[in-house]
Amino acid sequence: MGSAVITARAAATFDPVARSVATARAFVRETLQGWGYTDVIDDAVVLTSELVTNAVVHAGTAADVLCLRTEDGVRVEISDHYPEREIPLQSAGLDFGSPDRENGRGLLLCAALASRWGVEYSPTHKHVWFQLDLPDRPVGVRSSGPLLPVGLLPVTDEHVRVAVVQIDSAGSVAAWNDDAAYLFGYTADQVIGKQLTDFTAWPQTPGTNTGIADALRLSRWEGSYGIRGADGRTIPVYGSHLRVRDPQGEPSTVCLLVRDYERAVLQTPVRAPVSDATESRKTDPFEVFIGSPAPDDLDGLLQRTVERARDMLDADAAFLLLATDDETELEVRATTGLPSARQRFARVPVEAGTGRYGSARMPAVHEDLDAVPGAVPLLGNTGMRSVVTVPLKVEGRLTGSLGVAAEAAGRYSNEEALRLQFAADRIALAVESARLGELERLRRGSLSFLVEASDLLAGTLDRDQTLALMAQMTVPTLATWCAVYTIADQASEPELSYVLHEDEERIDGLKALLTRISPPEPVPTPGARVWTAPSQAAHEAALRISMRSIGIGEPGGLGSGTRTTLATAAAVGGETVVLPLVARNRVIGMLTLGKPSDDHFRQEILELAEDLSRRAALALDNARLYSERTAISQSLQRSLLPPGLPTVPNVEVDVIYRAAGEGNEVGGDFYDVFPIRDGAYGFAIGDVCGTGPEAAAVTGLARHALRLLAREGFGGPAVLERLNAAILDEGTRSRFLTLLYGELWPQEDGSALLKVVCAGHPLPLRLRQDGSVEPAADPQPLLGVMEDLELYEQAFTLEPGDVLLCVTDGVTERREGTRMLGDDGLADVLAHCTGLTAGAVAARILRAVERFAADPPSDDMAILTMRVPEPRPAS
Repeated sequence: MGSAVITARAAATFDPVARSVATARAFVRETLQGWGYTDVIDDAVVLTSELVTNAVVHAGTAADVLCLRTEDGVRVEISDHYPEREIPLQSAGLDFGSPDRENGRGLLLCAALASRWGVEYSPTHKHVWFQLDLPDRPVGVRSSGPLLPVGLLPVTDEHVRVAVVQIDSAGSVAAWNDDAAYLFGYTADQVIGKQLTDFTAWPQTPGTNTGIADALRLSRWEGSYGIRGADGRTIPVYGSHLRVRDPQGEPSTVCLLVRDYERAVLQTPVRAPVSDATESRKTDPFEVFIGSPAPDDLDGLLQRTVERARDMLDADAAFLLLATDDETELEVRATTGLPSARQRFARVPVEAGTGRYGSARMPAVHEDLDAVPGAVPLLGNTGMRSVVTVPLKVEGRLTGSLGVAAEAAGRYSNEEALRLQFAADRIALAVESARLGELERLRRGSLSFLVEASDLLAGTLDRDQTLALMAQMTVPTLATWCAVYTIADQASEPELSYVLHEDEERIDGLKALLTRISPPEPVPTPGARVWTAPSQAAHEAALRISMRSIGIGEPGGLGSGTRTTLATAAAVGGETVVLPLVARNRVIGMLTLGKPSDDHFRQEILELAEDLSRRAALALDNARLYSERTAISQSLQRSLLPPGLPTVPNVEVDVIYRAAGEGNEVGGDFYDVFPIRDGAYGFAIGDVCGTGPEAAAVTGLARHALRLLAREGFGGPAVLERLNAAILDEGTRSRFLTLLYGELWPQEDGSALLKVVCAGHPLPLRLRQDGSVEPAADPQPLLGVMEDLELYEQAFTLEPGDVLLCVTDGVTERREGTRMLGDDGLADVLAHCTGLTAGAVAARILRAVERFAADPPSDDMAILTMRVPEPRPAS
């Protein structure tokens, strides 16, 4: 290093394995960052990557890396253990070889990027070294601008306010100055300790762009966003963020904020062009090619790359494609100068044909594409004649392809390919790093999206709501529009069930278009397949209208229907894909996603849509099964209920019935009122042990047996004794049963004679006209427990104005904590029902039960009321 004084050194040895290349890059980056030599880090990392690759991959030996620091720059030495390998020497007219070679690019990059470089030999090692000098900077001046007339200076308010906000490592506001309080209306006490995200309006597309949490973790960030003020308005601001750490090592972020139109106060000026007097070897080739500052997002970096590549070779068009993980396809990510049909995310194969010029893995120069049709699929039918393409590679792996094209033939040679390859090699690491960052954000966003989707789909068993959720989750997150087709059974045709577009005004036109065309075939093969029918039908309709507007074809004006058709054609003019909805080995529908006007889906979105379709299919099928079983259950349950209450002469009869459990219409409680013979009516109210379908089965047995036995002429005790035997005959399926059974005879004098048997059931209560309440029967053994029962009936008369109240234990056992309504509480409620009709009495009892506790009733309830009305006075 001549007379330069070495002020620091760092050394490391890396094993001959592929992952050592990445480890060596990290070692050099961290070393130079620690020394404060950020200006030369990128060049040093690129050169180290190439030279260590030569050692550990191509030479197959360990690599020794030595970093030496001086006051003026840094020297990096990479050594391997094969000194006898041929190394090209620096000399005038040196031929570095073909850019098609997979190795040897390290020395080419040294010549392009390093201030000095060389190769040294020893008996045991070979050293390749490079020297990177620090750029000269005027003392005390980082940047400056020319003198400007006052009228051209940026405009600000009379008093410029700069809000200083400090955010701790948890994202909470730790400091808030007076200018921040003035700008946004919050005092420091109101915001300190709260998350900054509570106050920010951050413009981004979830999962793709940098969010505020990401920006606060960066060492430096600058840009625009919004702060929600105390008055609810969003205030556009321009911010400059700097990540710092305190003496204890705790990180935080200092945010300087001004009104967005005063951004000139904080905005970092663009670096001035390099002086012609500066030696080209001291110019950062990355900044020369990309510009400074480089875009910090992948899309911006790729678009800047194709534009600069086009300008560098004076081309008519340029394109950049990124490789899929398996390196079998390339996805269009940025273009310039190509027709709109070459939109982002379209795919072309890596291997387009046979031979050296048919692969994107190697540089290629095509002097005339007309002579080799299909050599570059992306340029088919674009008018481009000559093209040069070069691969983007990182550690020997294909990560993309960069190409430029011209309309004239014979424009490019190997010299232009070498220049473009230098540029591709220089940006490959930056592109791959940005791509991996974007992929990681997409994966995090996808995981969050699928978790939320699963929760939403699991939260409903309603078919229509499931269809709506499927569409609303895909639009606009995954697609511009969505249509869901359902298939009722294997013999049915697909039916259009739901249509959604991000623009609600397009839904009707889109639905009309999809109704006119045949639905997609229900293919069970997993994955997305392209469906061209919607875009073809829309384009044909738009073409007919266009011809009609110029007087060709059928006459007609450009009315609202015409405008709708044209808008629909634009809405479905892009790529349309169909994903099968497969559940339990059967296609139950299709999820159709569409893009507008020549847009394509990216592979990550299709994979996410496929994951969503699997979850949605299962949710849709569960909703279908639930609906079917609910319909069957409700139909069977309704068959267990009495067909209706008969009209009993001179007696009011009313019933309120509530079954516990969602979807249940009948439970373990039951009631019945039915005619036995002329002038006589039977009534019953009972409670089977338990709830649900098993209890409902015993309910059906008891109700039908009561009717049959009563109409055969058996009295109350005999009816219940035979019902008891029938229940015991059920064996293990039998359940004990409490039952109040009675017979009612309306009398000519306006009263009613009743005979009742109360088998283990809550006693019936009789309300007299004077407000007194008393039990109307004595308790007797319940049914379904003992074989030999000796039951007896009790007779009494309901006088005009009297009420008989019969309930199940779901009423009397209503609880709130340790309190229970009980028989006494029910009697107190009934005592205040004097003069009410039978229906009003039942309703008041129900209200009292519901209001007794905050939670909804958990037991079945039946309330049967009978009242003998008072005689009407003669008019």
